[in-house]
Amino acid sequence: MNRSRKEILESAKVIAVIGCSADPYRTSHHIAKYLKNEGYRIIPVNPEYEEVLGEKCYNSITDIPGEIQIDVVDIFRNARYTAEMVDTVIERVEKTGHKPVVWTQLGVSSAEAKAKAEDAGLQYIEERCMMVDHQRELGVKN
Repeated sequence: MNRSRKEILESAKVIAVIGCSADPYRTSHHIAKYLKNEGYRIIPVNPEYEEVLGEKCYNSITDIPGEIQIDVVDIFRNARYTAEMVDTVIERVEKTGHKPVVWTQLGVSSAEAKAKAEDAGLQYIEERCMMVDHQRELGVKN
């Protein structure tokens, strides 16, 4: 059974951000910084960086140690890569047994990615900004 966005945002503790940028002018950086400031543990995933927002950055979600339970995978990649990113999430699920919510930011979802996630039993939220939903669903004023 799928949980509401509010339930996800209230219960999540760890968010892996695929495509997280160290560039403060990029949307992925801004939203990851916001989420970190709101108390979530952010795990940046981007092979271009060693560290983002003071956090170790991983090349792939499959490189994140298995003992770290990821609650949400927030994807900031071009839509043509989203299905491939979901494949890496599924690969990690098969290794760890942890099933995160797959959350795609505005403009990055694809029908193939959604089908893959749902076939793997992963909740898939598409075309939603986590920061905007956090502010709306939890009544946060920023």
